[in-house]
This record gives sequence, C-alpha cells and structure tokens, in this order.
Amino acid sequence: MTKQAIDVFRACIPLFNTLSDPARQDIILLLAEREPLSVNEIAEHSSLSRPAISHHLKIMRDLQLVKIEQKGTQRYYSLSLNQSIEQLKELIEIVETECIL
Repeated sequence: MTKQAIDVFRACIPLFNTLSDPARQDIILLLAEREPLSVNEIAEHSSLSRPAISHHLKIMRDLQLVKIEQKGTQRYYSLSLNQSIEQLKELIEIVETECIL
C-alpha cells in the first residue's frame, strides 16, 4: 500500500469517529429531513439534553459536517457535507485502485 493510501485512510479517522456515534447519526438524519433547525428544535426530536445536542453539534461543526446561520439570537444548523463526501470519494478511489486485486 502506498503512502498516499495510508495518508487518505488516516485523514478519514476523525470523520469515521464522528460518524460512529449514534446521536450524531440521528442529528444528521434529522437535519437531512428538516433543516435548518435550532438546538432546541433538534432537542425536541431527541432524548438528549440541550447541552448534549450542543456538544455533538460542536464536534460536527469542527469537522464541517454542519454549518450555522445566525437569525437574530437563534442559531440554525444545516448540513454541510460536501467536504466529507469528497474525502470519502477519495478513500473509495484509493481502495478501488490500490486494494482490490
């Protein structure tokens, strides 16, 4: 396996770690159906507390999986998946070209 393949795999670790959490998966699916939503609106559809939702959104925001739009005093979250999708496409391409015999 080439250094490039290893680098691509390693670069995907934060994304995989973030997506492995069921609460974050639920938030992504909810936003896919009903975006944009505030933290309170997300909490209405979850068994998690508002602080827990905020924690998960911060992790997702740090990886650019969600973006924020400020409207007055409210922050509304929506999906921002383009960078992550491109990263996963690159991983798939590396696997197809270097790992499949």
